[in-house]
Amino acid sequence: MRLTLASLAALAAASAVAAGASAQSSSPSHDHAAMGHAAHAQAAAVDHSAMIPRATPGQTAQAAIINGQGAEIGKATLTQGATGLLIKVETTGLTPGWHGIHIHATGQCAAPFTSAGAHINHTDPKTPHGLLNAQGPDDGDLPNLYAAADGSARGEFFTTKARISQDGAGQWLWDADGSALVIHANPDDHSSQPIGGAGDRVACAVLSAR
Repeated sequence: MRLTLASLAALAAASAVAAGASAQSSSPSHDHAAMGHAAHAQAAAVDHSAMIPRATPGQTAQAAIINGQGAEIGKATLTQGATGLLIKVETTGLTPGWHGIHIHATGQCAAPFTSAGAHINHTDPKTPHGLLNAQGPDDGDLPNLYAAADGSARGEFFTTKARISQDGAGQWLWDADGSALVIHANPDDHSSQPIGGAGDRVACAVLSAR
């Protein structure tokens, strides 16, 4: 069969119309599917958020940091957030460089600060120490604190594992025997046991509602 130029043009036009109609008819279903996926993802995010206990933010407290001789060398300021605790540390008298800093289970700071006990880590079996440990971290783990050449140190740490509010997620630091913030002589490697090689306890702050 011989096709003229006019016939070919007519066939091309018909094909274009058919393709446009097919695309138009399939577009709503694709849009509907995309909207369905988005709605499902949003609902999942809302459900996950609802599962996390939230504290009333804004409660604050301060604690004095003392060294091994009992002298006050700084302060820790605790501020409750909705999903965790902000800890601001301002201190002096440290050796220059990085220092491990952890939250301990007992609110006592008698030198050499072993009276502060181990980390807040009340699960059974105990969670291994270390922010970089595949099975960690435990509830008392924090990033390291850096001291300048003059021994002064300033840092802020946020943890979802502790709280001063009576409601919310994490360990309540103001329980019957309180808690303590302990600064160590060496940096924490965030992996090895039991405290990441952080060494001796050189400064301490009692964390208590009293």
